[in-house]
Amino acid sequence: MSRARAQETNVCGVSAAIAVIEGKWKTHLLWLLESGPHRPGEMRRKLPEISEKVLTQALREMEEDGLVHREVYDVLPPKTVYSLTGLGLELSVALGPLTDWGYRRIDRLTAVPAAV
Repeated sequence: MSRARAQETNVCGVSAAIAVIEGKWKTHLLWLLESGPHRPGEMRRKLPEISEKVLTQALREMEEDGLVHREVYDVLPPKTVYSLTGLGLELSVALGPLTDWGYRRIDRLTAVPAAV
């Protein structure tokens, strides 16, 4: 995704929302962070397919877009915790009906056809 697209202001609302969640992992990260703050290592364990580089990039983009708050604690070893901002939580709630629609679609795709 082009980062410029996420900053575009002359688009419809749906396009503006999709621009900040575009990609394979951002919706997964929103879902994880809905349950509360997480450290990067916890997120990697819960999403073992994501690489450290992609996780870091997605979280930084989400932070830049105002969806995620990054808290760095001044301890040794360094400790970083990510949580949803108010805007991120608002987006997560707004995606709820879309999630429900997606599950209904999956159910229809996997339903056994009726006998003729």
